[in-house]
Amino acid sequence: MYLRHKTFGWVVVVALASVNTGCVLGPDYEKPGAPVPMAYKEVKGWKLATPRDDIERGAWWSIYHDQTLDALESQVEISNQNLAAAEAAYRQAAAIVQQARAALFPTVSLLYNPVRTHTGGGASPSGVSSTITHTTLEATATWDVDVWGKVRRMIESDIDLAQASAADLAGVRLLAQNQLAVAYFNLRAADSLRVLLERTVAEFKRTVAITENQYAQGTVARSDVITAQTQVKTTEAQLINVGVQRAQFEHAIAVLMGKPPAEVTIRRAELGRNVPVVPPGVPSVLLERRPDIAGAERRIAAQNALIGAAVTAYFPDITLSGFYGWLGPQLIPIKVANEVWQIAGQATETVIDGGLRRAEVAGAEAAYYQAVAVYRQTILSAFQQVEDQLSNLRILGQQQRVQDEAVSLARRSVDITLNEYRAGTVAFTAVVQQQATLLSNEQLALAVRQNRFVASVNLIQALGGGWDASELPADEELRHRRSCVDVLGAIRRNISPELPDCL
Repeated sequence: MYLRHKTFGWVVVVALASVNTGCVLGPDYEKPGAPVPMAYKEVKGWKLATPRDDIERGAWWSIYHDQTLDALESQVEISNQNLAAAEAAYRQAAAIVQQARAALFPTVSLLYNPVRTHTGGGASPSGVSSTITHTTLEATATWDVDVWGKVRRMIESDIDLAQASAADLAGVRLLAQNQLAVAYFNLRAADSLRVLLERTVAEFKRTVAITENQYAQGTVARSDVITAQTQVKTTEAQLINVGVQRAQFEHAIAVLMGKPPAEVTIRRAELGRNVPVVPPGVPSVLLERRPDIAGAERRIAAQNALIGAAVTAYFPDITLSGFYGWLGPQLIPIKVANEVWQIAGQATETVIDGGLRRAEVAGAEAAYYQAVAVYRQTILSAFQQVEDQLSNLRILGQQQRVQDEAVSLARRSVDITLNEYRAGTVAFTAVVQQQATLLSNEQLALAVRQNRFVASVNLIQALGGGWDASELPADEELRHRRSCVDVLGAIRRNISPELPDCL
C-alpha cells in the first residue's frame, strides 16, 4: 500500500516539476519599432491661443464647460448598445483566458456504477437462483503535461487578445463619445443658424416696409416691393429647413445615448464662441494614449506567442493518466482487497506529416509580420489624424478672423446701400445684392465656427481622449479572473449587459 502511494506521488511530483521548470518554446516578445516623428509638423510656428494643460481622463468633454453636453455624455457609458456589445466581447475574451488556463491542470472524473444481476435457478449450475450486486467507485484522472510550453503560450496569446479587446472597448467608448459631441455641436450650430435666419427675416421685413413706403410715395416700382417680399419668403423657407437638420442631430444623440429619439428633447441654445484647443504633446506619447494603437500592439504579442505554440508541434505530447477505486459487492465498509488502481504515461511524436508543422510555423510567423504591419499603419494613421485636426484648427482659426471682418464690412455695406436707396441714389437691386452678401458671410462665419468645434472634438479623439495604456487589465488580473453568471437572472433581464462578475 505504501509503495503504491509513493509511486503515484512520485509521478505527480515529476509532472509538476516539468510544468513549472519546463522550457517554453518560441521567440520571446519584443515590442517592434514604429515610425515616430520628433515633433508634429502642424505645431511648428503655431502658438495655441487657448491651450489646455491636459485632457481630463474620462470626462474629456468637460473642457467645453457645457452642462448639457456633460449630462448627455454621461449617458453613453450607461446605455450605448455598441458599448455594451464591446464590453460583452471583452468579458468573452477574458473567459477564453480561463478556458485556456484550465488545460494546465488534470481532468478528474468520478464514476459510481452499481450493477444488480439476477440469475434464475434453471440458468444456474447449482440450480439455485441468485441476485448479486457489483458496485464500482472509481476516480479517473488525465493530464496532458505542458512540458514544452504550448499551453502557456496559448494562455499568453489569449491574455494579449483579452487586453486588445479591452483596448477595443476603450476605442468604442471614445468613438461614441466623439460622435455625440460632434452631433451636439452640429445641433447647436443649427440653433445658431435658426437665430441668424430669424434675425435676417426680421431685417428683410423692415426692408419690405421701406419699399412699400417708397412705392406709396411713387418713387419706386411695384417690382421692388415684390422683390423684397420674395427675400422674406426665401429666407423663411431656409429657416424651416433648419428644423430638418436639427431633428436629425437630436435623433442621433438619442441613439448614441441608447434611447429612442422620442424620449430625448434638447432645449435650444446657441453655439459657443470659445473653442478650446488641447496641446498634442510629444508624438511618442501618442503610442500610449490611443486605444487602437495599444490594441494593435497587443495583437502582435498574441501572434508572437502563437509562433511558440506552433513550434511545440515538433516535440512529443506527454500524457499521464490513471484511476483509483474500489470494485465489489458493496462499498461500505471499503475493503483494501477490493481496491483497484492504475497509472500510465504516454508520449506521442509525429514522425511524418508531409510538411504540416513547418507550414503551421510559417503561417504563424506570417501572421505575426502582418500584425506588425497593421500596428505600424495604425500609428501612421494616428499621426495623420492628429496633424489633420491641428491644421484644421490653425487654418480655420485664421479663416474665422478674416470671415468675421468680412461680416462686419458686409453689414456696413448694407446700412450704407439701404440709406442710399432711401435717398433714391441707387436701385433696389443694389440693396438686395448687399443683403444677400451679408447673409452669405454670416452663414459662412457660423459654419467656420462650427467646423472649429468639430475639429477640436476630433483632435481630442485623435489624441486618445485622455486614455492611457496603463488602463489595460494586467496579466495577473486576467490570469486569475473568475466570472460567474446568474443564468436565470440573465434570462429574466433578457441577457442584460450588467451581468455580474465574480473575481
